[in-house]
Amino acid sequence: MVTDGTSLLGADDKAGVVEIIEALSYMQTHPEIKHGKIRVGFTPDEEIGRGPHKFDVQRFDADFAYTIDGSEYGELQYESFNAASATVVTHGVNVHPGSAKNTMVNALLLAQEFNNQLPPDEVPQHTEDYEGFYHLMQLQGDVEKATLEYIIRDHDRTAFEARKNKLLSIREDINQRYDNNPVEVTVEDQYYNMGERINAVPYVVDIPKRVFSKLGIEPNTDPIRGGTDGSQLSFKGLPTPNIFTGCANFHGPFEYASIDIMEQAVKVIIGIAEEVAQYEDY
Repeated sequence: MVTDGTSLLGADDKAGVVEIIEALSYMQTHPEIKHGKIRVGFTPDEEIGRGPHKFDVQRFDADFAYTIDGSEYGELQYESFNAASATVVTHGVNVHPGSAKNTMVNALLLAQEFNNQLPPDEVPQHTEDYEGFYHLMQLQGDVEKATLEYIIRDHDRTAFEARKNKLLSIREDINQRYDNNPVEVTVEDQYYNMGERINAVPYVVDIPKRVFSKLGIEPNTDPIRGGTDGSQLSFKGLPTPNIFTGCANFHGPFEYASIDIMEQAVKVIIGIAEEVAQYEDY
């Protein structure tokens, strides 16, 4: 499935919703499939990292879970980025340009100076695998005030903290060279690498691996270069790896969904339910 190229398909993550509902429907009409209690949850605002903020893990009452929010065939992900957002505000002094010498401070140029102090190769378009990045999402303003919106990502917690500190050190550098501390930086953590929690309970990954093997699917356990609700849920006490949906090119007009692979995702969900039913202890 694709769009006409002018809009989003919405496969991320309508595909996951469809696959979950289809799996539940199939199990309801096939009572011969043995399974224990199955809990299902749908969270809003996952793309901005707020989906599970108010998710009641205790009420959900599950030992572990899986998000159906992956992309290409075979993805089984249990490592994610550590993530933060950062807002940088630069303040200028706006006067008539004809009499601006030694008086004007251009907030837009301060913003440019700030961004130029970040490593130019540590951006999404030049990184892969476990490499982290700074991503300038938005820049707007005028001579008097400018705002830069960043996201910060790294799989390694130490490197993640260093990235946040880098923004603060740039602020200090510029503020020492200008009057009135013209640069403000606000950093907020969004989620952490779920691998820190899932590695302690490897059975939650072993279960879908066995299902993949039965279905002839080669698991791809490369880390997520993005986020998933499983990141926050795992740190709230609900280990939650991520499973493929059969879609790709998310967040753009070339997004697509493969019906054949979506059917495989449904089989994986059902297979996990069957696999868990065979074991009282994990």
